[in-house]
Amino acid sequence: MNLFFKLVTFIFLVSVVQSIESDRNVKSFKVDEKNNKKYLNEKIIYDCVDIYKQPSLSHPLLKNHKIQMEPSFSSWKPKRQTKNKIENRISINCPNGTVPILRNTKEYIANAKYWAEKHFNPLTEDSPGTHIAGVRSQHEGPYHGLAAWMSVHDLNISRDQASYANIYVGSGYNKKTNFIQTGWMVNPSLFDDGRTWSYGFWKGANGAGCYNTICPGFIQVSTTDPLSVPFPYPRKGDRAVNPSISQDYATGHWWTILVRATKKDIKIGYWPKELFDIIGRSVDMVGVTGVVQASPSGISPPMGNGHLPTQKEDESARVKNLLIVDTKYNFMPSRNYKLEKLLDNNKCYGLKDGKKPIFAKEYNLFTYGGPGGDSCGI
Repeated sequence: MNLFFKLVTFIFLVSVVQSIESDRNVKSFKVDEKNNKKYLNEKIIYDCVDIYKQPSLSHPLLKNHKIQMEPSFSSWKPKRQTKNKIENRISINCPNGTVPILRNTKEYIANAKYWAEKHFNPLTEDSPGTHIAGVRSQHEGPYHGLAAWMSVHDLNISRDQASYANIYVGSGYNKKTNFIQTGWMVNPSLFDDGRTWSYGFWKGANGAGCYNTICPGFIQVSTTDPLSVPFPYPRKGDRAVNPSISQDYATGHWWTILVRATKKDIKIGYWPKELFDIIGRSVDMVGVTGVVQASPSGISPPMGNGHLPTQKEDESARVKNLLIVDTKYNFMPSRNYKLEKLLDNNKCYGLKDGKKPIFAKEYNLFTYGGPGGDSCGI
């Protein structure tokens, strides 16, 4: 009897210890910046979730999905790469085996559904109230991705407006479209604050669009860097981001990786090919654009840094180091392609080719932006 009691006690203690250890591995982080109180949103919480139990794996098309921990290709850096003056990322630092997932609230989900219906579709350009400025390539594919350096800015916009800059890949067929975007965004209604956020957006086989990890789909792999996170408020110097979207030649998944000049690139995660019914093998279009979504009253928000591009390019919103992944999965400079310029409203926004000094080590591909206003049209 005594032996039995000791055995039961031992089993109980082991289970308690295991439970405690399990609880220690389930961590949550609240985003907070001491010098950023006016932008602080107490609802921004990231949960460290077991990578094999992350919400995206509940998607019906991903029932038998095997997580790809590393891309099959090596990260590629341009020979001449822009160095940012300050660090642009907020890291979460989840324990090994877990990944940071932004906690969803009912309000966040409802707002995301509303904005997903308005989100600009680069393949149809039928999104009412949107204005764009950028470039694209669509007749020299098929393509397998792209990467670009983009300056990041803070903007003062209302809760019924949105302003963002992104790179994208996509294809359309028989009135159906698949596309993926990633970049930075200011959307006070979606994120419930006025800060600038990194974001991802995809539209797949079911025809519906989805932001970040709000609905199942995107597979988070990085234990430190979520797909969507607020940028640190600038204290001094430039802020920029150099995202990439590239298809894995072995699996067909679409990876997003942050390219960094002096540090190791950040492999954030990927959109599995199973989510798409058109872009499983390649895409027909790639591009980089600034986009705004006007308020229902017709007032358009600022784009880029809120100013029209000027002769002083460093004082304008700008894009450089655009690379396009060709048919052989190689990153090629954009000068090898014919780029189509996109500017649908030259009253409120501008788009200018970057200067190309003969002896310059690098140059801006283009500058863009504008103040918006009530005369931009819908």
